[in-house]
Amino acid sequence: MSTLVPRYSPRERANHWVIAITFILLAISGLALFHPAFYFLSHLLGGGTWNRILHPFIGVVLFISFAAFAVRLVPDNRITAADREWEKHLPKILRNEPVTLPKIGKYNIGQKYLFWSLVVLIPLLLVSGIVIWQPWFTPYFSIGLIRLAVVIHAVSAFLAILGIIIHIYSAIWTRGSIRAMTRGTVTAAWARHHHPAWYEEVSRR
Repeated sequence: MSTLVPRYSPRERANHWVIAITFILLAISGLALFHPAFYFLSHLLGGGTWNRILHPFIGVVLFISFAAFAVRLVPDNRITAADREWEKHLPKILRNEPVTLPKIGKYNIGQKYLFWSLVVLIPLLLVSGIVIWQPWFTPYFSIGLIRLAVVIHAVSAFLAILGIIIHIYSAIWTRGSIRAMTRGTVTAAWARHHHPAWYEEVSRR
């Protein structure tokens, strides 16, 4: 039987799933607000009126949950010289060509780029969302600023959704990754193969 290595605590997993669920709800309800072709998606939250009311409140929940999650992840997501080395050889890695590389820590360069992208995009979504949040805050801003906020909100949402799609695909593609967020553990073999520097650190502790 494979040795199991703890990767995420119950609290971290609960926080992650709150982020995941709220993000999906926001993506669906946001598309319903974005274009009439997606209006049918508004029924997930009870129809057009409830969709418009609940969307910004769910956004606030996402921001708070992500902020709490991100604060704990900052130390493990600092980009190092080893990450830069991996980045330089990424084409060879994707082609599965042999190459000697430094050991990866808890997160690889792709995961770190996603993390820092969301650190920028989610606050942008919050701030721009407040500017266009009717009827509470919109009256305090000029029409020019509101239009700019709409564009920033749409572009930020598109980039965040794209990043999360890649994140989900990578988790499915990298066999054994999903159990880290469902059970909190990974096998020792998985840890040694995908994140050897992190595995060595955990083993020493």
